[in-house]
Amino acid sequence: MGMTMTQKILAAHAGLEKVEAGQLIEADLDLVLGNDITSPVAIKEMEKMKVDGVFDKDKIALVPDHFVPNKDIKSAEHCKCVREFALRNEITNYFEVGQMGIEHALLPEKGLTVAGDVIIGADSHTCTYGALGAFSTGVGSTDMAAGMATGKAWFKVPGAIRFRLVGKPKEWVSGKDVILHIIGMIGVDGALYKSMEFVGEGIQNLTMDDRFTIANMAIEAGGKNGIFPADETAIAYMKEHSSRNFTVYEADADAVYDEEYTIDLSELRPTVAFPHLPENTKTVDEIKEDIRIDQVVIGSCTNGRLDDLRIAAKVLAGRHVAKGMRCIVIPATQSIYMQAMEEGLLKTFIEAGAVVSTPTCGPCLGGYMGILAEGERCVSTTNRNFVGRMGHVKSEIYLASPAVAAASAVAGKIICPCRL
Repeated sequence: MGMTMTQKILAAHAGLEKVEAGQLIEADLDLVLGNDITSPVAIKEMEKMKVDGVFDKDKIALVPDHFVPNKDIKSAEHCKCVREFALRNEITNYFEVGQMGIEHALLPEKGLTVAGDVIIGADSHTCTYGALGAFSTGVGSTDMAAGMATGKAWFKVPGAIRFRLVGKPKEWVSGKDVILHIIGMIGVDGALYKSMEFVGEGIQNLTMDDRFTIANMAIEAGGKNGIFPADETAIAYMKEHSSRNFTVYEADADAVYDEEYTIDLSELRPTVAFPHLPENTKTVDEIKEDIRIDQVVIGSCTNGRLDDLRIAAKVLAGRHVAKGMRCIVIPATQSIYMQAMEEGLLKTFIEAGAVVSTPTCGPCLGGYMGILAEGERCVSTTNRNFVGRMGHVKSEIYLASPAVAAASAVAGKIICPCRL
């Protein structure tokens, strides 16, 4: 009986020839990640452990991104705690305001995540790095503390679901539509504690930004992680961004999967997740009623990358945000912000009546930069639309791609860009 991609990576990091689903292992870590919300808790737990420093100052990344620039005294105190810990322990990969970005867009850009890695992060969307062929997963702050102290973590080896992607997406269909389609198909617990492994010739028709988006939202299906094979596109990305060595793992031909699905990308349509779960999906063709909205957010660790901004700008060019609408664009990193500026994308957004924010998670988790009032509706390119996620418990969030979000900003209601 063979192993999946995830199982091979975990076996290698546990020093074992073979692992099976359900097996408990201790694995060496290549990177431990924390942000300004989760790191202070981990730091306090580490202090209780009374350890002498961190296991490796080069293998820890601290990224204040949720409430930065600081929105209030409490967020300032959290960031101060992280900053002082980073300085005290000479953490190599600490990213201050001006260098930081949204963590899950920043770390691949900085070359800190590569194929074959085992990565834990005290943030549920740490599964993003599976787009590069790494095993990466979110953990609690206590596990982050143990990881920073020892460089190891315990795992129960996950079973796996294989998603075979075939075909080529049509215009206006992106990675966000792919993962929303899958979550709508299997449900928010359809991959509970499973590895979501994406294979097939259709992958070659997905950009790296598409893949990051798909892996990012594996957790929204309950997945332990999402992972793609490291093909030529992924290898080219890693060589451009990183000087680290990487290891490409492929699943064995006789690897065991709990379930298998085939997704024809050419049949997908732009998809929207209705309140209040990511599984409540409809294609734009299935939306018959006019759903008037108050706000659009284009950004987040899911869809704040350059491809996302380019497609949003393509839709908004020569058009204007509907009267009474708010459209907030948040580039995911400083580098993406700079590139968008050089390409004229920011000018397009501003001329269309949108506002552009410094990189931050912002409104995604109800932080700031776009909180919703009672009764307001928002189309957002973020990853969760739970009750009260972005503000008032009686507000509503509709998850969509940057293309649909931008078109909806123009129309003042949920609409496909093909209908503008």
